[in-house]
Amino acid sequence: MKKKVLLGISGGVDSSVSAILLQEQGYDVIGITMELQEEKEQIKDAKKVCEQLKIPHYVVDYKKEFEKYVIKDFCKNYANCKTPNPCIECNKYFKFGAMWEMAKKLGADFIATGHYAKTEYSSKYKQLVLKKSDSVFKDQSYMLWSIKKDIIPKIIFPLGKYTSKEKIRKIAQEYNLLIADKPDSQDICFIPNGDYKTFLERYANFKNKRGNIVTRNGNVLGVHNGLYKYTIGQRKGLGVSYEVPLYVIDFNEEKNELIVGEENELYKNEIEVTDLNWLIENEPEDLTKIFVKTRYKANFAMATINKMENNKLKVIFDEPQKALTPGQSAVFYDGEIVLGGGKIMNGKIL
Repeated sequence: MKKKVLLGISGGVDSSVSAILLQEQGYDVIGITMELQEEKEQIKDAKKVCEQLKIPHYVVDYKKEFEKYVIKDFCKNYANCKTPNPCIECNKYFKFGAMWEMAKKLGADFIATGHYAKTEYSSKYKQLVLKKSDSVFKDQSYMLWSIKKDIIPKIIFPLGKYTSKEKIRKIAQEYNLLIADKPDSQDICFIPNGDYKTFLERYANFKNKRGNIVTRNGNVLGVHNGLYKYTIGQRKGLGVSYEVPLYVIDFNEEKNELIVGEENELYKNEIEVTDLNWLIENEPEDLTKIFVKTRYKANFAMATINKMENNKLKVIFDEPQKALTPGQSAVFYDGEIVLGGGKIMNGKIL
């Protein structure tokens, strides 16, 4: 009897080709599209793909839950001078949380998505683990640290061994999928034009609250119109002139001050990380020489991790790292294996 897999299908190329690959591997595929926003076009495209491939298709409305767990969290982070990554919350609650609950209701054995990642058995950890995909440029394992470790054995990533998007598009073209040439989505799904500042003002009533732009030693250089408009490492749009280029290096929420400095002031040796989630059964005892990634596009950095109280860690890097940003994720790797991750709280220069 064929094993059933519930596939998250968005109407894009990656998830659509995932359906083809799962069918080729002998699975009985069911498609599900999560309605998180007013996404009529995506739903329409997903439905067409499922019709072409002759698989059942469900559309489930999660708009209220999405607003609660993702959009409001996004706004709360910016209100507290943090730079969030909403895709990580979405993966936790919806792409791998709500979808697994739906899979169980439908009698599916597995869930699948079009993410570029892998699951494989690790003899070292004696369990199925989450791993980086074979694609250096498309790997999305960083975005998956917050999912529950219990469901890793239930996840299939059909695209994990593919190294380029061109190969995926070629499969879509060979099957004459109508979405074969559909462009990739780049923006946050609930801010399709990328203008998060206007979104915060309209949705969450953020106000332009003027304050000083200062150096670390308190010299006033200019005026800002709201701390939510800035992020650590930002250079453009500061509106101040100085003898050398300046970057956002910190915030003083109490005084409503934007703190700027030279590029060398962006580098930090140490961060604290909270909201930890481990993806392996037994947390590793030896947390020296762990690879840490602090942004989706950041390089891997070697570090030593020290456990703290209250589900926190201190990460001490072998080499100073640039623009470590509160609200972003620090994800821990043992080679190709994702050990877990957490949210960056702060950082400091040693």
